[in-house]
Amino acid sequence: MLGVDFGAKRIGLALSDATGLLASPWQTVPGGPPREAAAAIAKVVATLTAEPDGLGAVVIGLPRRLDGSDNEQTPIVRALAAELARLSGLPIVLMDERLTSREAEERLALRERDWRKRKTKLDAAAAAIILQDYLDQNTERRIPNTEEDTDEDTEDEGEDLDL
Repeated sequence: MLGVDFGAKRIGLALSDATGLLASPWQTVPGGPPREAAAAIAKVVATLTAEPDGLGAVVIGLPRRLDGSDNEQTPIVRALAAELARLSGLPIVLMDERLTSREAEERLALRERDWRKRKTKLDAAAAAIILQDYLDQNTERRIPNTEEDTDEDTEDEGEDLDL
């Protein structure tokens, strides 16, 4: 799976391992308007799809306010997701990304003291957090926990893009 953290200047990308259990920061691509950004991501998706492990889906961070309502970036990311779905033919999942950039910054600060070096890694690290959140939620659904009821609804669940 590919995780995406959209930004106007840079788009962070992360990849999951073949088991779908672990997400890792990968790279950044230049940001831009939704159509241009989707085209850039679609090129990456095409390359990954051609590899032996392939690519099953794309998880895109959906920006929202802390109260859960849409912000000014939300419709832009939805447009990006729709265009990427059209270009790639892959399933696109929108995942709540509230506070992922702050969490990524805090994690990077523990290992890298120079803020200039952290800045170059921040977007891919945020994409990894978004993707890991998605993987964790789906792993919990695949592996039943005998102590808890696994059928209860979760609010943080990613939303499939319905086109």
